[in-house]
Amino acid sequence: MTLRLSRCLLPLAFVAGECLLPVMPAAAASAFVRPAELEHDVAFWRRVYTEVSTDGGFVHDNERVDIVYEVLGFPADLPPARRSQRIDEAKDRVVRTLRKLGSRDPGALTADEQRIRDLWPARTSKEQFTEAAERVRYQLGQSNRFREGLVRSGAWMPKIAATFEKKGLPRELAALPHVESSFNTYAYSKVGAAGMWQFMRSTGRRYLRIDNVVDERLDPYKSTEAAAQFLEQNYAVLGSWPLALTAYNHGAAGMRRARDALGTDNIATIVRSYRSRTFGFASRNFYVAFLAALEIDSNPERFFGPLERDPVDSSQMAILPEYMSMRSLVSTLGLDMEQMKRMNPALLPPVWSGTRHVPRGYELRVPAHVDLRAGLARVPGNQRFTGQVAETRHKVQNGESLSVIASRYGLPLATLAELNGIDRPYRVRAGQVLVLPDRKKGQAAEAKAVPPVAVAATAKPQADVERYAVRRGDTLSKIASRHGLTEARLMELNGIRERNFIYEGQVLSITQAARAAAAPTSSAVVQAAVEVASAPHGPTAATEAAEPTSEGEADAFGPTLVPGVQAAVSADPSDYSVAADRSIRVEAAETIGHYADWLGVKASELRSLNRMKPAAPLVIGRRLKLDFARVTAREFEEKRVNYHKQLQETFFAQFRIVGSEAHVVRSGESIWALAQGRYNVPIWLLRQYNPDVDLGDIRPGTQLVIPHLDTVQGGATTT
Repeated sequence: MTLRLSRCLLPLAFVAGECLLPVMPAAAASAFVRPAELEHDVAFWRRVYTEVSTDGGFVHDNERVDIVYEVLGFPADLPPARRSQRIDEAKDRVVRTLRKLGSRDPGALTADEQRIRDLWPARTSKEQFTEAAERVRYQLGQSNRFREGLVRSGAWMPKIAATFEKKGLPRELAALPHVESSFNTYAYSKVGAAGMWQFMRSTGRRYLRIDNVVDERLDPYKSTEAAAQFLEQNYAVLGSWPLALTAYNHGAAGMRRARDALGTDNIATIVRSYRSRTFGFASRNFYVAFLAALEIDSNPERFFGPLERDPVDSSQMAILPEYMSMRSLVSTLGLDMEQMKRMNPALLPPVWSGTRHVPRGYELRVPAHVDLRAGLARVPGNQRFTGQVAETRHKVQNGESLSVIASRYGLPLATLAELNGIDRPYRVRAGQVLVLPDRKKGQAAEAKAVPPVAVAATAKPQADVERYAVRRGDTLSKIASRHGLTEARLMELNGIRERNFIYEGQVLSITQAARAAAAPTSSAVVQAAVEVASAPHGPTAATEAAEPTSEGEADAFGPTLVPGVQAAVSADPSDYSVAADRSIRVEAAETIGHYADWLGVKASELRSLNRMKPAAPLVIGRRLKLDFARVTAREFEEKRVNYHKQLQETFFAQFRIVGSEAHVVRSGESIWALAQGRYNVPIWLLRQYNPDVDLGDIRPGTQLVIPHLDTVQGGATTT
């Protein structure tokens, strides 16, 4: 794939920077192909989005979605239980008919049975009818929700399209929120996806600030920039927009497996032929649903009649130079609290209740007519603060592990666990409230005139503590010596019990006052996996099999217009699966010791199996044979995936990605020197941005994509 480097001129709050951009096809039609084989599927979703509201739906075949057995409609006041009963009765009628058609002697058919028979081709076999009986599904109508989304889209779509286009991405991608959230900036799903772009926490934290004060997934500007970065990376990995778009739901690693399994990037072939336990109804229908949404959005009057979209958002933004209370901001600026809530959806309830300050560096949005410079200058000195109000409790969110929470608050894992009476393997559950150590509250700054605030300017608060990301070849003694610490003190600061187990990308505190999450010891690797095993990592069985019967049920499962759809199930494009020959591809931050732990065997046995000398290192990207005598391949995969998830969660509690650039390898350069010396990026993250490059054997002229990182301290960008 050809790449070019271009300067992104981002609108409004988006900061300009260097970004790696794929060269896009000249014609829009070539970016999002519409294969004839998928036209029936597009037509089905066009019907779902325009013909029937959430007071009805379609009983249909879940593979041949064009075969619609019955269109149902219900009174708006029909009780949910009665509605579900009628849907089940309709599905049962269809199932009985299909089983009859698949029987040895179906006999005479009723008029309704003949109608169902006529929906299928004349040569349909009895076996095919029997199989179809297992695929009867109900799809809730969406016309009212899609129409509402069209209205809301007026505020955001022009700016989304401009942002994507200036990053070199197709403008058509601006229609994706129709499928994800109906352009609802406040949208939340049952499994924890949030905002217009429906980012999961684990993926969103790569690009956005997400803590107990601010959730930038709900910020339409910030989340749009994050979605652009995520889609750009998908395209860099897959080289095809139909695959890159489907990867928004299924993950880049999943789509690479689909492409490699079938030997093609033809989206129609993949939708029709690819079989995987994770490539279910939602993934198969994501691209065709997008094509239907794109068609409707381009000519909404054809489907809904006269329709007026919301006006384009005209808010202005200023970056707060200090911590401030929302009450004082509202009062000084002469605004209504509810209006401020609508314009700043990323601020969470503690800010609005007054228990937390609006953080320094936050990009506050207000109506265009407000004089921000004068207004902020009038905020009293005793309402400006040098620090945040200290938290005493933390409510565990979906996908959070104890080590990630400890890292966020700068605490040793063992300290947080002991304070809350949590024993190994340190399991926590969503909704659990943890007690935090007492800390000094933020103090009021000295009263002083606020310097003029440059609207849409950038503020870079200084870091309060210093942290260090472990690089390849590091040892605790080397890191301690480099930063003027004893090895024992460094271990104490970070709760490390085993000096010989640190891993690349691990974040260590290196100041006397700092505290960080404890590194997992070799015996704790599996325990860390257990801790996060229950966290959402992809479409759960409940969401994938969900058949909402009402708008209320659909909202309970999530705001997406394709049931089971979740955005960004994982931004990690690495393939952690076991191949048919019982081998794996070595990924960064893995060791023979890891594999031995996960398999329940000795490391020496694995070396012998692969004819490796005792001192021979693993080579990233090479294949390794494994011994599955004690665990299954799936158990191994789960442990492996959860190890990387834990590593990445810990890392992205401290860093976030803010862009990327291209680097052409010169003579004498190694991947280790580039990662450690020049760019300070962990090898596993470079691997994710360059999945098809052999990092163990890079040569002059090789082009690498280098992600840019910002340090995050307490949820705020600091560098």
